[in-house]
Order: sequence, then C-alpha cells, then structure tokens
Amino acid sequence: METPSFLLEVSLAEADNEVEEPTVTDESAGAEGDWDPDDFPDWYRDKVAPTDDEGDEITEVVGDEPTDYPFELAAVDTLDRLTFAPITVLAGDNGSGKSTLVEAIAVAAGFNPEGGSRNLNFATHSTHSALHERLVLRWNSRPRWGWFLRAETFYGMASHITEDDDPVAGVAHIFPDLHNRSHGESFLTLAESRFTGRGLYLFDEPESALSIQGLMRLCVLINQSVAKGSQFIISTHSPLLMALPDAAVYELDADNGIEATTFDDLGSTVLWRRFFDDPATFHQLLA
Repeated sequence: METPSFLLEVSLAEADNEVEEPTVTDESAGAEGDWDPDDFPDWYRDKVAPTDDEGDEITEVVGDEPTDYPFELAAVDTLDRLTFAPITVLAGDNGSGKSTLVEAIAVAAGFNPEGGSRNLNFATHSTHSALHERLVLRWNSRPRWGWFLRAETFYGMASHITEDDDPVAGVAHIFPDLHNRSHGESFLTLAESRFTGRGLYLFDEPESALSIQGLMRLCVLINQSVAKGSQFIISTHSPLLMALPDAAVYELDADNGIEATTFDDLGSTVLWRRFFDDPATFHQLLA
C-alpha cells in the first residue's frame, strides 16, 4: 500500500522529561483551518483550541511518574515506538489495553474523548485516562478531517447530534438521523456519510454494532477511503478487520506488552480456527 500515513508513530515519554517537538514534514500542515471540515458551522469551529505557531500540539509532559492505571498495563509500560501504516490494527484480549491506547492516541491528536471529530464537542461522563498526556506523536502531515469512533459512547454522540438542532449554531442538519435506525445501521450510515474523505479515523471496537454483513460493508468503505489517502487505527476483536489487506497488526498482551505480528499468528485467529474446525470441542467447555 503506497498511501502515506498522517500519523507515523507514537511513543511514551518519561515523566518530568522534556518532550521533543512533534515532527511534521509538511510545512503547511498544522494550520488552524487544516482540521476543520468545510461543512461545520462557525460556532463549532470557534471552539477549536488554538495551536502554537508551528501547529504542534503534543509538547508537554506533566506530573510525577504514574504507578496506577493505565500505566501498569504491559502494553503501556513497554510502549517504546509504535509505527503506523495506512491501516493499523490493535488486537488482544479484554483488558490488554488496546482500547485505552486508541483512546489516548485520539485525545492526544485532538479528538473529543467520547468520540466525534475535533469540532464535535460533547461530554456525558469522563472516563478517559491520563495516558494522552504522556504520548508523543510524530506526524507526516496534519489531516484536514478525522473522526474518533467509540462503540460504547455512540449513543451519547448520536443524542448530542440530534439534540443540537439550532438552525444557526447546531449540527443536526448536517448529519443523517442516527436514532431512527438500528445500532448497526446508524453506525454504517454515519460511516458512509462522514468517513469517506481523506482523513485520520480511529475506531474502538466498531464491530460491536455490526453483523458480518455490516462488517463487510465497513471493510469495503475502509479500503475505498484508504485509496483516497485516509489512515485508520482500529482496536478490534473482529477477524474481518484484523485481516484487512496490508494492515499493520499489533497484538497487545497482559504479560508481553505490544508485539508486531500477522493475522495468521494472532492468538484469536488460532482460537477461531480451532473452533470452526471442531465446534464440539468447545461445546465441552460449557458442560
């Protein structure tokens, strides 16, 4: 896959140490307007936090060396330098830290912690960790558009969009109706209407709303969007998403941290193949 990535890599800075300025190779990147989609109202654009003169955002480390969640996770503790491809998949068991890492990358990159774009701001209950304060992001260029999709906060995001119906300052009119559909159809409608442009998209377990047919529609959309220059970072349990062509695959493990791997070597791939080869063996575990 020849498409260059916006976000090249992420690393974990030591607490109380100076952080190198994030590298942006595109000299025009990082300007205030670069993140704003053309169809967002000025009222939302005004809420975007200003960047510094160079457009760099992730430049500080604060606080003492943390010892509690999520810094005790092996995936965080061993995070040295994670390199991204046009499609990057984070796989692993529950509690391995993949959602925590995707969330922190999204927040460090300027996205709303509960999902949405950098302009779509809403909050129901803050649960994101402080990990984003320690991440150092290195960019190839700043994307003009992007989205952070969290399965667990999708309903709250859809409600915010629906209720923000002011004819001048609201955004409801620029989005499809997300509540008068099933969860899966709402997700696909949003994806097919908003995730097709050239942008940076971070997904946290998008498969939770989708059937295998819906996942196949999503995979087609991802490949089409990547062909236009988009980049996707996906935390998932879905074999379909893990098997996306040319994806960089990382497995997060409670003991070993983060390891680059392949779809065939993922622990979940091995278990699924054993199940489909002989479901009766797994039925014995239910007795």
